[in-house]
Amino acid sequence: MVYLAPSEYELYGLDATTPAAVVAAASSLIDAHCRRATLGVAQYEERIRITADRNTVRLSYIPLAIVAPAVTPIVSAQGRYTIPRRGDWPFDDLRLDAVLMFGLPGIWTAINPAAIDFFANTGELTLPLNIVGLWFSEVDIVYTAGMAVIADPVKFACAQIVRNAQATPALNVSVSKIDAMSMNYFSDSLLDQNVQSMLAPYVAQKVG
Repeated sequence: MVYLAPSEYELYGLDATTPAAVVAAASSLIDAHCRRATLGVAQYEERIRITADRNTVRLSYIPLAIVAPAVTPIVSAQGRYTIPRRGDWPFDDLRLDAVLMFGLPGIWTAINPAAIDFFANTGELTLPLNIVGLWFSEVDIVYTAGMAVIADPVKFACAQIVRNAQATPALNVSVSKIDAMSMNYFSDSLLDQNVQSMLAPYVAQKVG
């Protein structure tokens, strides 16, 4: 995804004659830095182990996005109990018997997406309890995340990367032929501290 249209170049401090290839390469560099295919809305799937005694998880890609006509960013969800190591099982013998009766370890059980509470900005999900009051030890979540409208910090970051590239002599030699690979070589200088600060909220974090 290209984060600046030609009509936006001057608005974000670039010359109107800036080669589109440079802007496209800067956009690819942003995606690589943020560890995702795009900052636009896309579908992801994550399998997450849940910390003992908790029924919350945090997804890696934010902000969570609702794609109409859906009413939740969760496309599908399933959970299962795994056989714990000695000392890890948080339930007493009675509830262990219930787990074995209602959900054998290793068997995936569908979770109603509408029953999952979510906070879009942090990607935190609160999962519903099992019918007997238990929680899963592992979940698989398919969800949508990203920005339907690219935020200004991303656009400013893209413009700054382009300016940094234009100020780098080695890149100016053949500026019209720059591609993502050649810009990645200079990523330490192109993604300066200001750029990294602007992109920080959108970097994927595997927090599990």
